[in-house]
Amino acid sequence: MPRLEWPLHIVRRVVIGVIAVALLAVAVPLTVNWIEEKRARCGEGVVKQGDDHECVGVTDGSYVFADHLKSVEKKIKEENRRVEENAGKEPYVSVAYMTSFTLTDDDSNSEESVRHELEGAYLAQYRHNLGDLSSSPKIKLLIANVGSNAAHWEHTVDELIGRMAPDRDKLVAVTGLGPSTERSLSALRRLSDRGLALVASTMTATNIEGIKGFVRVSPTNVDEAYAASAYLKKQKVRTAVVVQDAARSNYYAKTLGDAFTEVFQDTKGHRLVADRMTYDSSVRSAWENELRYMPGQLCDQKPEVVYFAGRGKHLTRFLDSLANRPCQERKFTVITGDDTSNLTAKELAHAAESGVRVLYTGLAHPDMWQQDPLHVSGPSARHFQAGGSLDKWFPGDPRYDGQAIMGHDAVLAAAHGIQMAAGWQGEVSGDAVARMFHQMDGRQQVAGASGFISFENNGNPRNKAIPILHLNAKGRSELVEVSAPRGEPPRKQ
Repeated sequence: MPRLEWPLHIVRRVVIGVIAVALLAVAVPLTVNWIEEKRARCGEGVVKQGDDHECVGVTDGSYVFADHLKSVEKKIKEENRRVEENAGKEPYVSVAYMTSFTLTDDDSNSEESVRHELEGAYLAQYRHNLGDLSSSPKIKLLIANVGSNAAHWEHTVDELIGRMAPDRDKLVAVTGLGPSTERSLSALRRLSDRGLALVASTMTATNIEGIKGFVRVSPTNVDEAYAASAYLKKQKVRTAVVVQDAARSNYYAKTLGDAFTEVFQDTKGHRLVADRMTYDSSVRSAWENELRYMPGQLCDQKPEVVYFAGRGKHLTRFLDSLANRPCQERKFTVITGDDTSNLTAKELAHAAESGVRVLYTGLAHPDMWQQDPLHVSGPSARHFQAGGSLDKWFPGDPRYDGQAIMGHDAVLAAAHGIQMAAGWQGEVSGDAVARMFHQMDGRQQVAGASGFISFENNGNPRNKAIPILHLNAKGRSELVEVSAPRGEPPRKQ
């Protein structure tokens, strides 16, 4: 059979064609992937996730998660840049502030509350790096967004873990951490497993404990319930009813309701006049109706106080229903927990219009120091007073919700741990910072604007100061008194 011979120029064309096809086969997918990746990126360290293309991840302030955060993120970015530029002279490590910064109606936090938290976090960074608490190593502050309802916590946590490397951001601690939910708890465990120090700012559910490296600067729900009960008994209140969210994922509501039920009842005549009344916020088509039917029952039960164990956004619906109660001649007092501070100014004003007296146990209030100077750090509290640092940096942004104080105290605790760890070994790790939390007692207390803070072995603050607040007719929180779960709050040593 005769052999087929191709002319050389045809062979060359065939070879070139084959190579071109092969290159296209590789290049086209790479180009498509590059375009898709570019479209998916919002900024360095921040990507679009989910059906709504929510921008989540970690930034040094270069990417702004929401317009209302522009001012505070700009200041954080400027300070982070200064820290990096001076790294040759002054070493630094990173601390992240993690919560949901892109919010929807599914979130218990409001834009105001998370903005105030971040403002407080920046204040703590500034005080540690340049201000009255200047120390070393310096702190680079990262902003970590887990998305609405913490839906994308896994992506953000993985990004944070990648920032631990010495050739990246040298991350040693994560603060903030969001509300008390199953997703927040899952994120906590993953970060703990990687050896990071963890400081929660507003997480109060009592059953979040036993996690290595974890502490919180907020009182637990049990502590809040104890403080509320002590205040009511001092006011000669003898009868109450508990209204509680029964949603399984709401650790906040369950621990708050359980604790008040246990502590209020005693042998001295303090009692609950009816079984616990529940609604289930996870059943979206039913929970508002459930709250609407409760006032008629309360008119029959005649409690002196209603203890509301639910989120702030549910409280406003409950107060609307209670304002339209069939027994208009009967006056009601409602007392609840700290989630009320997550309501916006508009929501608070609306709640105040209900005609029902509303009290709540807050996490902090700017007036605590003036009423109780022995149990709150004056140097820290002054930054939150009229004309203080936050007023100068972020004018026209009232912070009576106490969230800025809690964000500040969480980062301050992490900074104190970093300073203590560096004092002994120079090189700072997350595990070393976490161990320092157990040494923060006596003269090593955290001089917080929400009270002097030391930690029990389970990570809870020791006998933390708790403000009892009244929601006035203008929707502003007024300080009634400073309490504590067991007698007097800690004082300066």
